[in-house]
Amino acid sequence: MRRLWFFCLLSLLLGVFVPAHADEPASAMPQVGQAAPDFRLEDQNGKWHTPADHKGHWVVLYFYPKDFTPGCTTEVCSFRDDVAKLRQQGADVLGVSLDDVKSHAEFAAKYHVPFPLLSDADSKTAQAYGVLASKIGFKYARRTTFLIDPQGKIAKVYQDVDPEKNSAQVLSDLASLKASS
Repeated sequence: MRRLWFFCLLSLLLGVFVPAHADEPASAMPQVGQAAPDFRLEDQNGKWHTPADHKGHWVVLYFYPKDFTPGCTTEVCSFRDDVAKLRQQGADVLGVSLDDVKSHAEFAAKYHVPFPLLSDADSKTAQAYGVLASKIGFKYARRTTFLIDPQGKIAKVYQDVDPEKNSAQVLSDLASLKASS
């Protein structure tokens, strides 16, 4: 509980006193139609994931700032609650933050997360996807979601995501994209 309060207070202070993305130069974010950047990341169970593991499936790759913070908890629970519907649409859900595997394991256990939470501890994947940000030296992934098609191309990018509505929005867009292809 103390950890949650610390991160809430830190998030509030950083949000109030420091403009977003203050220290980190922007990287190019992959655009619709481009190949999704490659990665190799470990999940909360010690299993490694690459985009090739999900070839032939739609992939919901969502980046979030920090385990156990209010918005990130809301978002993970929304995806958790919609994961069966997303899987019925042929989509795999992958959450990514800069937190370590241990933090992801605790977060996933506490909120019964049935999909991989990937640790990007070296921040290379967040950098490759153009979502790496920093406030007074504290690096994090901006809340951004990429919908990747079965061929590994970016089909949709969601920026400035509402953590409560992101999952439903992705589910709706996935149905539309599949119907039009």
